[in-house]
Order: sequence, then C-alpha cells, then structure tokens
Amino acid sequence: MTVRIGVIGTGFGARVVAPVFTATPGCEVVDVISSRDDAGVATLCDRTDLDLVSVHSPPFLHMAHVRRALANGHGVICDKPFGVGASQSEALLAAAEAAECLHLLNFEFRYDPMRVQLRTLIADGAIGAPEHVSWTQFSAGSRVPLRPYGWLFDRSQGGGWIGAWGSHAIDTLRVVFGEVVSARAERRTTIAERPDRDGQMHTCDAEDGFTASLELAHGVSVSIDTSFAATSSIAPRLVVTGSEGALECIADARIVVRRADGARDEHTRPESDADPHLEPMQRFAEVVRDAVEAGGAPPGAPTFADGLAAARVMDLLRASPPPFSAR
Repeated sequence: MTVRIGVIGTGFGARVVAPVFTATPGCEVVDVISSRDDAGVATLCDRTDLDLVSVHSPPFLHMAHVRRALANGHGVICDKPFGVGASQSEALLAAAEAAECLHLLNFEFRYDPMRVQLRTLIADGAIGAPEHVSWTQFSAGSRVPLRPYGWLFDRSQGGGWIGAWGSHAIDTLRVVFGEVVSARAERRTTIAERPDRDGQMHTCDAEDGFTASLELAHGVSVSIDTSFAATSSIAPRLVVTGSEGALECIADARIVVRRADGARDEHTRPESDADPHLEPMQRFAEVVRDAVEAGGAPPGAPTFADGLAAARVMDLLRASPPPFSAR
C-alpha cells in the first residue's frame, strides 16, 4: 500500500514535512498547498485519492482546514498549537471522532531519540522518583534578525510563544511525568512592536517569552523560563532532580545522569547541523504511515486528544495576567 498525502502549508509543511514524507518508503506526497489558498485547500481536501491530509497552517485556520479534510473522510495530522484555544481543540476532536477518521497531532518531538532516551531513563528509575523539573530555553529566533510581524505575534490568531514552543514542552512533560494538575505563568513581550513585510508597524499582544510554574501528577513540580526574543541563543537545558539522583539534558544532544552514590552516566547523539525537527519527523512519518495502513493510531502516538490536553494547559498559562512589555 502507498499512503497518499496532501500537505497544507508552504512553511514548515513544505520545508520539512513534505520532503520527509516523500523520502519515507510507502508514502507519496501528491500536492503541497499554501494555507492561504482557499480554493487550493478545498480542491486538495475534496480529492478522493488521498489517505491523509497533513495540516500545517496557522492555528486560526485549523478549524476550517481540519473540518474540510474530515468531511471528506480523510485521516488528518494537525500541527500545534491545536487551534486557537481549548474550545476549538475540543470541537475538532469531537469532529474527528464523529467522522471515525484517523487523527494525529504533530508532536513529533515524542520521537526525538534523546527524548525517548530521557523517557526511558526516568521510567527505569535512573534517578529514583522524579521530584522537580527545571527547563530553560532562550532563543534569538524572533529578534536576531528581527522577525516581521505576523500571526505569531497576534494572540487572537493563536500566536505567542506559549503555543509555538510551550505546546511541545507541555507534551514532553505529560508523556514523561504525567498529567498537568495546575499551571500559571508570567508572560513577557520583549519586542512590543514589529514591522510587517511592507514596513508597517504593529503592536504585538502575544507573548514572546514566559516564566511558568506547573504541578504534575505524583507531586512533580516544574519551573520553565523561556524566550523567543533573546539577543543570543543559549543551549536549552532540562534538569530533573529525583530521590536518588539528577538528570541533565542539554540541547537534546547530551544527557548526563548523576546519582547520589557518585555514579555518573552520559548519553550523547552525533553532532548535526540539520533542522532539529528533521530526525523526529522522519521517525514520526513511519508511525503515521503504519497508522494509516492499520486504520488507527498505535499506543503512544500523539492524537487530537493530546492536542486538547496541551491546549487546556496553555489556556491556563494564557489566563495569567497580561504580558508586561520590556520596552
């Protein structure tokens, strides 16, 4: 069987997703359509020779694009953040279940080798019972060079760093440690105004950084400090302390386990300049292909239900006081 896939989105969809599916044995990408091309999206979703529509449009278009694909009986992958808020996520999950269609959420980092290793180490008791997680991620991606104004900086369109990066972090926390019990955040807007591609200035009302505190199942506490508007990027660092040791994951490239008895263990991945989404997306593509062939998502695969769970946590973080502007 050849799994035939239509891709919506000429950003991440064209740059990463379509090439990965094209290179995956048993998959064929039949077309890549701009998310802003309404007629093209409709034509793609109405095709009868598709097995799957991979939606990589901005979140404010997810409702229209996912519903159109489901209405034609197609399986769907939807990118994150899943719609604009949990209410839309809930509606899309209900629509997928009513249509009895395969539904997957593009939390591809579940398949990153180092995050799989992290999950295995924690599950196997490498540091005993987890107690606290500290996660820092500082990126200059929207500041150097200055990223033009677009939906990412407009809260009403699903923009903000909580959705863009926080959604992946929330999914990792849920998979490794358990469900989120409570969450609050202090949101920041470091770059208060940005010019669009035509030079017109716009006020940014979506956060480009945040500091958050979460409580997870089994009493694990989490602190997150992150920004998409730093002046220089710093290797992200995830530290987990437990009853018998501590684990440090640096840039999804090196994991160091230190135990209370002085033992030390290190796990590394080969150095690469490739897009960090590439390897996990390649692994996820195989899962997607097999899910289409089997007619259902395998255990552990991210679905719309996971997108909804993450959206509910993000709503809690976004409900915190309005972001303060650094300038």
